[in-house]
Amino acid sequence: MCYPTYRPRRLRKNENFRRMTGETKLSVDDLVYPLFVTFGKNIKKPIASMPGNFQMSVDYLVKEVQKTKDMGIPAVLLFGIPDKKDEVGSGAFAEDGIIQRATREIKEKVPDILVICDLCLCEYTSHGHCGIIKDNDVDNDATLEILAETAVSQAKAGADMVAPSGMMDGGVGVIREALDEEGYDALPIMAYSAKYASCFYGPFREAAEDAPQFGDRKSYQMDPANSDEAIREINLDVEEGADIIMVKPALLYLDIIRRAKEEFDLPVAAYNVSGEFAMIKAAANLGWLDEEKAMMESIISIKRAGADIIITYFAQDVAKLIV
Repeated sequence: MCYPTYRPRRLRKNENFRRMTGETKLSVDDLVYPLFVTFGKNIKKPIASMPGNFQMSVDYLVKEVQKTKDMGIPAVLLFGIPDKKDEVGSGAFAEDGIIQRATREIKEKVPDILVICDLCLCEYTSHGHCGIIKDNDVDNDATLEILAETAVSQAKAGADMVAPSGMMDGGVGVIREALDEEGYDALPIMAYSAKYASCFYGPFREAAEDAPQFGDRKSYQMDPANSDEAIREINLDVEEGADIIMVKPALLYLDIIRRAKEEFDLPVAAYNVSGEFAMIKAAANLGWLDEEKAMMESIISIKRAGADIIITYFAQDVAKLIV
């Protein structure tokens, strides 16, 4: 096909043509809304680097989850801020831990929304790393035992899905085995399979209060320069029993999302992380970008790259525009 016989502009000349021929369709069904829950009552503490987001006590959280459900968004992803931390992150698997409390309350008050529990230790450890420290580094295999215990505690609290995010070798397999042994063989795992050591998690560190107290996470999160390694990591999680695979961050790793979609026959999730969110918010605040247009273009790009599920702090704002 060539000009003048073929004129691509014919099908772009008005909104109805553009809608009818659009290749990428965004739906509220694609969205997951991340939320931060903390101990106490009547708490709704703004997160300065993430405008419009808050650390919320369970009472406020339930209201926010109800609002999310009413907008048609099918799932929330919970991150907990404990009242105290220790070396092993015991608040992560405590029966009365903040995530366990929040999950039980949501499932009682808003039963028709999916509760996905982030499964990591960094918010709960006094050192801020994602596992047990030995010789100034995370001890992978010692950490697996605690992750398994945490997964079971979240399942007992009513979680609809667990999402291991610590990038521990063998983590998905150990969690799957523990859940199955406790009778939760029907509970799915969304694995943070390709999670990069990214500076774009910066605002999240404020929100979750989980900044490492020493060093960094490069020994367990991935090198941003690597692509083939992501495929190896994803393949391991698939073999260990992951039901959904995730790429994080999303916008700077659209090529990885595309590779994951093409190479694996599982749903692909992508996490539009706090820094990606904050950049648009900051630029819009300065008048440098149109926030609504920048938001929609970025989310559509993630969908276009191949993501089936998009975890984003923009979830409610996007839902308002596409319902």
